[in-house]
Amino acid sequence: MAERVQQPPAKRLCCRPGYSTTCRQGQRAGGTVCGGSGSGQGGSSKTQSPESLLDIAARKVAEKWPFQRVEERFERIPEPVQRRIVYWSFPRSEREICMYSSFNTGGEESASSGESVDETRLPFRRGIALLESGCVDNVLQVGFHLSGTVTEPATSSEPEMVCSVAISFDRCKITSVTCGCGNKDIFYCAHVVALSLYRVRRPEQVKLHLPISETLFQMNRDQLQKFVQYLITVHHTEVLPTAQKLADEILSQNSEINQVHGAPDPTAGASVDDENCWHLDEEQVQEQVKLFLSQGGYHGSGKQLNLLFSKVREMLKMRDSNGARMLTLITEQFMADPRLALWRQQGTTMTDKYRQLWDELGALWMCIVLNPHCKTEQKAAWLRQLKKWNSVDVCPLEDGNHGNELPNLTNALPQGAHGNQDSGTRPHRTVFTRAIEACDLHWQDSHLQHIINDDLYTNYCYHDNTENSLFDSRGWPLWHEHVPTACARVDALRSHGYPREALRLAIAIVNTLRRQQQKQLELFRNHKKDLLHKGVTSITNLEGWVGHPLDPIGTLFSTLMETGRGDEDGSQGGFLDFSASTMSSSKHSELHLFPSTRRFLEEGESYLALAVETALMGLGQQRIMPDGLYAQEKVCRNEEHLIAKLQEVDLDDTLVKIFRKQAVFLLEGGPYSGLGELIYRESVPMHTFAKYLFTCLLPHDAELAYKIALRAMRLPVLESTAPSGDMSRPHHIVSVVPNRYPRWFTLSHIESQQCELASTMLTAAKGDARRLETVLESIQKNIHSSSHIFKLAQDAFKIATLMDSLPDITLLKVSLELGLQVMRMTLSTLNWRRREMVRWLVTCATEVGVYALDSIMQSWFTLFTPTEATSIVATTVMSNSTIVRLHLDCHQQENLASSARTLALQCAMKDPQNCALSALTLCEKDHIAFETAYQIVLDAATTGMSYTQLFTIARYMEHRGYPMRAYKLATLAMAHLNLSYNQDTHPAINDVLWACALSHSLGKNELAAIIPLVVKSVKCATVLSDILRRCTLTTPGMVALHSRRNSGKLMSLDKAPLRQLLDATIGAYINTTHSRLTHISPRHYSEFIEFLSKARETFLMAHDGHIQFTQFIDNLKQIYKGKKKLMMLVRERFG
Repeated sequence: MAERVQQPPAKRLCCRPGYSTTCRQGQRAGGTVCGGSGSGQGGSSKTQSPESLLDIAARKVAEKWPFQRVEERFERIPEPVQRRIVYWSFPRSEREICMYSSFNTGGEESASSGESVDETRLPFRRGIALLESGCVDNVLQVGFHLSGTVTEPATSSEPEMVCSVAISFDRCKITSVTCGCGNKDIFYCAHVVALSLYRVRRPEQVKLHLPISETLFQMNRDQLQKFVQYLITVHHTEVLPTAQKLADEILSQNSEINQVHGAPDPTAGASVDDENCWHLDEEQVQEQVKLFLSQGGYHGSGKQLNLLFSKVREMLKMRDSNGARMLTLITEQFMADPRLALWRQQGTTMTDKYRQLWDELGALWMCIVLNPHCKTEQKAAWLRQLKKWNSVDVCPLEDGNHGNELPNLTNALPQGAHGNQDSGTRPHRTVFTRAIEACDLHWQDSHLQHIINDDLYTNYCYHDNTENSLFDSRGWPLWHEHVPTACARVDALRSHGYPREALRLAIAIVNTLRRQQQKQLELFRNHKKDLLHKGVTSITNLEGWVGHPLDPIGTLFSTLMETGRGDEDGSQGGFLDFSASTMSSSKHSELHLFPSTRRFLEEGESYLALAVETALMGLGQQRIMPDGLYAQEKVCRNEEHLIAKLQEVDLDDTLVKIFRKQAVFLLEGGPYSGLGELIYRESVPMHTFAKYLFTCLLPHDAELAYKIALRAMRLPVLESTAPSGDMSRPHHIVSVVPNRYPRWFTLSHIESQQCELASTMLTAAKGDARRLETVLESIQKNIHSSSHIFKLAQDAFKIATLMDSLPDITLLKVSLELGLQVMRMTLSTLNWRRREMVRWLVTCATEVGVYALDSIMQSWFTLFTPTEATSIVATTVMSNSTIVRLHLDCHQQENLASSARTLALQCAMKDPQNCALSALTLCEKDHIAFETAYQIVLDAATTGMSYTQLFTIARYMEHRGYPMRAYKLATLAMAHLNLSYNQDTHPAINDVLWACALSHSLGKNELAAIIPLVVKSVKCATVLSDILRRCTLTTPGMVALHSRRNSGKLMSLDKAPLRQLLDATIGAYINTTHSRLTHISPRHYSEFIEFLSKARETFLMAHDGHIQFTQFIDNLKQIYKGKKKLMMLVRERFG
């Protein structure tokens, strides 16, 4: 509320030309209290007396007539009559004052926002506290103007503050407020609230005067002069300049002020032309909305905007014209949001929360233009404004950024069969399109008027049984209209404070839907054979009711539920009695709310039961998945929201009967039901809804519950279409566009819901082998995601092995079967969870029993890769923990081990590179199998195995006590190796050193055989010199090279095989030296000198090594004499 200290300007000019001087003389200028003579309210008398005719008439006039019209109508109004009109013109209800001084009027908005609000901080609550603590003083009512002071008590951080408050009012509405506190907000401050409530609650304590112009008329010239001079004296610093200016203008014959008849009076009430509405600071509304939008959803701005929308709805419900005014201000700021153009330019989508705010904006405009009592000119003005916003290129589209095309709102879409229209001929629909279309709707239809205004509107003689008949067979009224449009009417009636009318129309719509559902069922039963044989049918619902922009099912459900609970106050319409006798029990109170409307309910039926049945019909409707991410997310979100509301209802016998009835309808409803036998490929899946139905029906009718859940398991969008004449499949899948894979952005969510439904059935079916088998078949047929099947397998395993009971072997087998399916599905595809899946499967098979383990090993090639089969499956099966877990005897252990060895050998044959070592390990205890595995390694060594794999297996052989086999594999590995001169840190160096050490330990012949391989494969000088040095330390065949013992005759460097190794080492040093010198830099000189020092050590091992090294150095100095500094260092070290 942008509250200003200055007084509001006078609304109209006041004069009394009909009054004579004698009339004014002698009339008292003093005032009386508000509750003086003739007061009908606020009196202190304990006895209640009938209200006077004066008060009754004055109250009605004060509510409806601007005071100027009263003055114009009557030449002279007696002062007592004026006083009573002025008295009754102030608002008498605190409800509106509360609405304009807080977001929350009883917790409704706080409940919807999901947060608890500290009500003591709201201006309304603070105003009450100020009033009750005696902080309101100097209260004075002069005509239609109330003033006073409100003292804000001192706090620890703020001193005491006295605020001057002024309020103007007209026809029981506050039209202007000012306060000295300077507070800027959309709503009235606590000080305005305190003064207003003081006048409402304590009218007898308020001094009441007629408008100041009336008082001035009672004065003669001397009195007027004295009055003016005293006023200027008291406030001379503030008003003297203004007083002098006015005096000059009045004394000037041609001044503008003298051209006007009368003078302004801020206390004289409204003129005929003034709009009668509560004060709303438009500037602050705009500033606050702009601020919230600029915060982009942070700092609770989205919540604040939702609260503003709730305030608009609250105003509409009170039939306050500021509702539309405030929504216009909000919409203008939304349309001016700079992010709209930025997102359009960048091609990005708006956030989900922001998108929902736009949805609410469109829905509110729909309610406003459907106001059943709005004037034609007002609707025309709204239509112009809506079309203006609609034409802006950045105006958001109805279904997000996609722009799905749907028929015009006012074109009733019959529930019969009609093909899809060409969407290319229709323009994009914005969030305002439906409101624009709704401007063409009217309420003049006589049948509609009878429905909403007459509880006794029936026609028991009506026998027209056509599709669009006005009454059903019971004589109850029906309303045939495009369902979302009809429900928009219900929402509009509720929103504008007509709860009884909304309820009547809602009941007529629901009865119409129930009749249509019955007709559709009969139609399908009559043509079932033909339809099933053809396997095709037409689209019955272009628009789904759940997820629809107008939320028709949600509207019907809320209307009926609120009536059932007694939530609708309806005080504006006077339809509901909220006296002390109102019942607390929802069922009991329902009997007293709109009792005559219950005429159109079935025997024993309640509004709550009707609401539940409506929700079930809407959720079960077969509907096409809309295009676009946002529209698809909205379908899921609305469905889950409606189901959450249903879950709050406790099921009784009556509701269980409704669930059974609707379940049967859904199963037998054919193309009209999402759970029917005929389903479109792109229909919205029923998994979430079916899970709810299954849970509710299971305790009462398990057979029906499983029928529903199993029927809903299908997900045809992921399946290929069945041939039209194929009757082998129990449920046909009808494809509207068979050759196009639809863009289902919410597919992952849908698949997870399908998985949840299956998991729920598995849990419920524990202990029932027949049910478990049926559920398993459904899972295997309908679920296409390996990750979801794996989750179901894990769920089944957990349920089957609960700690508080013995394992359920049937459910364990289901778990294993699902696990096997996952293995087959992921065998040839990449999956980061594959190792986890394999390990889990072995664990599951272990729980099932030894035959399961044996089975998965027998058929390993259909389930696992060779590596998985050997390194995970067979290894785990052969572990001690598995043997202990299964309590196996020796015979069983041997059979299992035999299967594991067979698996290992098969894997080694198929993939020797990765499985040979595992196969050897698994076959250690069986000589024949071990020999077979070793032979597989030898066969693969020359072709498919790398030196790393061969070295690894060779080391394993040595470790297991097969040195000669290890040597054989090492020589084969050496043949694959190639170490260049600069690879002195190659990871294979250790393997080469180990292979040479092994050969040396075996004897001279083995060493002699491997050295040529080393010389051929290794060109790195440092590695060769290391091997050479180690070979000269001990005698071959005597002891390992690393031992300190030295017995026997050492090998000569002048003879084979060491001579060959020595020559190769010297040659490697020479080649490496030249290679290094080609690109050497000064910072590597010192390192190069050290390298030459090591080379000299190797040269000197030969008998003529000194001569060879000297010649080598001389050659370097000659060839690289250009590198003067380096050659100088060479001379210093080597001469």
